[in-house]
Amino acid sequence: MEKLTNSTTSTPTVHIERLGVVFSPRGQFQAEGVLNPAVYRDREGHLVVMMRSVAVGNQSRLEMMRQIWIDGKPATDASGNEVAFTRVGFAHVPQASYERRRRINAEGKSEFIGGEGCEDARVTFIPELDRYLMCYTSFGPLGPRISLSWSYDGYKWHRIGLLNIPAAFGLDPDDKDAAFFPESVISPSGVRSIVMYHRPMVNIAAHDGMDVVQSTLAAEPTERQCIRMAYIPLDSVLADIKNILNVVESQLVFAPLADWGSFKCGAGTAPVRIKKGWLEVFHGVDQFPSATRPSGYQGRYAAGIIIHDGDEPHKITYVSPEPIIKPETKEELEGIVNNVVFPTGIVERVDLGKNIGKDNEVRVFDVFYGMADRLIGRFRMTIS
Repeated sequence: MEKLTNSTTSTPTVHIERLGVVFSPRGQFQAEGVLNPAVYRDREGHLVVMMRSVAVGNQSRLEMMRQIWIDGKPATDASGNEVAFTRVGFAHVPQASYERRRRINAEGKSEFIGGEGCEDARVTFIPELDRYLMCYTSFGPLGPRISLSWSYDGYKWHRIGLLNIPAAFGLDPDDKDAAFFPESVISPSGVRSIVMYHRPMVNIAAHDGMDVVQSTLAAEPTERQCIRMAYIPLDSVLADIKNILNVVESQLVFAPLADWGSFKCGAGTAPVRIKKGWLEVFHGVDQFPSATRPSGYQGRYAAGIIIHDGDEPHKITYVSPEPIIKPETKEELEGIVNNVVFPTGIVERVDLGKNIGKDNEVRVFDVFYGMADRLIGRFRMTIS
């Protein structure tokens, strides 16, 4: 990983406007919350939100909602308000062996032991493959793993399987926060590849009289939970979509910061092309002393932006020196997990942006995010 120095000639200006709660729990399959959605446009341009719906016992499903869009923006009703989202159905429910945590009881029957399913999807349309690709965290008997699916239309999804990162790379098999780039890139070794974020779950044990938090913060940032990029050769994927599972390179690209997000960091939204390269909204986690918490700490999930080099995205040209959004509202401060802003979905509002010159542009995005692991909110991000 190269040392990061923010560009002094292209520092972006970012404005955030909270737009409130978009989805809240309804019904038995959402009893323990809705959160962390993928967001994408279908082939007709309509907006799809694929949220994590959590039933009792922390059993997660991926549920799709759709909003009609016309001419690149939400359709409106007679009063001029955005039309409501309508339910499409489930993309995935826990069915594969790597998504289910069961045991055989005394009667010889399989029973649910809690904490299983399909979590925190990100969806990217890749024109070179003419398909949508989904990354999600499958939580089953092996723990959290990155799983992949594909779709032609964005609604009917086909499981591919578990991502295979060679053991020789020396990375923890527990892995999450994955998202594909929408274009192939040249890998660090010079191979045109499909590329994705991932975040191996490195856990540093307490030692030398320090607790886990102190031990983690005492470790080198690159030894904590970091954002990496995994590469799969494009030619192999074009030959057989199942080859998307076979990672051949993985490179550390971003480690926790000193000023915020120092405990760990992870990818948030799928990246978007901008004139300066690639834009991504990521999350960073901090731990603050707390006399009221059993652990002695209160965690905080906040968000910032990363800009990658356009040709070599493993190189980062800018990262937010402070959060662009952090938990402040009641919905963000109190929930299943308190103090959480977790962005995972992004859609551009072309109707609200403008081009103001060869190298200057104002881009507007609606970002969907988990609020304290219970609700889904939306904020508008204007970047110039």
